Amino acid sequence: MNLSELMAWQWKTYPENHRNRANLLTHIFAVPLFLAGNIGVIVALTKASVLIGVAALVIMGLAMALQGRGHALERVPPKPFTGPGNALARIFAEQWVTFPRYVLSGGWQRALRATNGSPLAP
Repeated sequence: MNLSELMAWQWKTYPENHRNRANLLTHIFAVPLFLAGNIGVIVALTKASVLIGVAALVIMGLAMALQGRGHALERVPPKPFTGPGNALARIFAEQWVTFPRYVLSGGWQRALRATNGSPLAP
């Protein structure tokens, strides 16, 4: 699957894998955390700072762990990764493109409203 196909597939399936209220709320916190970690890695490389690099990697790991727990709550979990390249492509595409697009398009807010305050969507 090339990048264009990955993006189209991820966007098409995203709402079905993001219906649980706790998962939606986790993502609104954890995705920016992951992005901050990515920026931290770049800062660490430009400043040759091991401390910043380690902190950034820990932040990214925490963000992924939180999102993994959130995805475990979904009735329809995301498809398993098919390999390391697929994992990296899907993770970075979701964090940098798909989730921000989901929020900016109103999808996140609609999904949250659809939960009616209950942890599991109907």
